[in-house]
Formats: sequence, structure tokens, C-alpha cells
Amino acid sequence: MKRLVLALATLAAGAAFAQSTPVGLWRNIDDKTGEAKAEIRIVDNGGALSGRIEKRLIKDAKPDAVCEECKDERKGKPIVGLEIIRGARKAEGKEQWEGGKILDPENGREYGLRLTPVDGGQKLDVRGSFGPFWRTQTWVRVQ
Repeated sequence: MKRLVLALATLAAGAAFAQSTPVGLWRNIDDKTGEAKAEIRIVDNGGALSGRIEKRLIKDAKPDAVCEECKDERKGKPIVGLEIIRGARKAEGKEQWEGGKILDPENGREYGLRLTPVDGGQKLDVRGSFGPFWRTQTWVRVQ
């Protein structure tokens, strides 16, 4: 019985830690309209995070849409599967990941990136910045 309790406690602690990172599947919510736009999977690649669009949630989205405005090797690539987050790393002594870039496929621009888990890891503040200008969206973890 003690082993079962210890095993369950270990699993619960591991799950709680896993939830306090940006790694996982997220639904992004447009900060202007309040509507869900896509689901993005964030993964850890040796300490650097990357994220790809897994599913578009926009009602009239074309299933075969490509990134027309991208300016790098992502130009002409399908939106579904497109890598929009690159290179964010955990900030020392903080529950934030920063130093990476996030792509807005609608305009092809890349922005500086900061990811901050909130509400026990159930939400993610995603801040994109360009010089002194910034914008934050709150994404919701998909269960």
C-alpha cells in the first residue's frame, strides 16, 4: 500500500511540474476578437522550445492554405504543420521562457518571444515584441 501511495504521489508531482511548462498542446485565443484561432503543439528540443500549428479553428479557414507572407524558408508552406515558435529557452530563476521568436503567419513577421505559464500551467501568456511594441495573447492548454 505504501508503494502505491508513493507511486501516485510521484506521478502527481511529475504531472504538476509538466503542467508548469509551455510544453504541450495549446489553443491560441486572439487578443482582439477573443476567438480561438488554432491549436499549437509546443515541444522541447534539447532545451529550446519549438511550436507548430496542428489544427486551424477559424470557421472559414482553407484546409490547404499556405504562408503567403512568410519571408524565409516557410514561404509557401502549409499553415497546418507550420513552425511558428523557435528557440525559446527557460529564463534563469524564472518561470518564463524567452529569447526565441514567434511568427505571425498572417503578416509573415517574426517577433521576440516570451512564454509565461499562468493559472498553474493551464494558461500561457504569449508575448510577442518588436522594439518597444508588444502584444500578449493568453493561450489555453488543451486537455
